[in-house]
Amino acid sequence: MRVIFRQRPCIPMDNDVIVDGEKLTIRDELLKTRYALENAYAGFDNVTDPDLIDCYIYELNAVMKRYKYLLQQAAEMDLLPEEKRAEAYRPLVTQ
Repeated sequence: MRVIFRQRPCIPMDNDVIVDGEKLTIRDELLKTRYALENAYAGFDNVTDPDLIDCYIYELNAVMKRYKYLLQQAAEMDLLPEEKRAEAYRPLVTQ
């Protein structure tokens, strides 16, 4: 079995701009968490078994708390636009 690891450089090859790895990580984690939230909502919408409904409720709560935490971290690191910063500190609203 062969395992190949690939690492992204912190400094791009084409220019001299230093990229902060922590900011990239928070953005990546926000995208992954948003995707997990969408998947949890999709799963919740498609189940009828009471045990699975409970499972998806717990999953939704956990992912929403993680998403809120990451939004707060992004706001503290000035990764969010000014108009979006207030949203990071209020509860998520589902539509």
